[in-house]
Amino acid sequence: MRTLYLRNVPDVVADRLERLAKREGMSVSSFVVRELDQLSRRADNAALLGELLELDVDADTIVSDIAEGRNDR
Repeated sequence: MRTLYLRNVPDVVADRLERLAKREGMSVSSFVVRELDQLSRRADNAALLGELLELDVDADTIVSDIAEGRNDR
């Protein structure tokens, strides 16, 4: 596992992170690692979207079909 050192973190950002971590009952380090883990997962989004099949269905049709399905309940 690697260690990251962050420089030039504004005081206001550090204060917010401390408050958020405290609210979660975590250390700032653990809180930030968790948040960075979630944030870093976005790196895979473009590849995942690129692997989807092109079904040539427009968004309006999808929204309409969902609404219709909800009305049938």
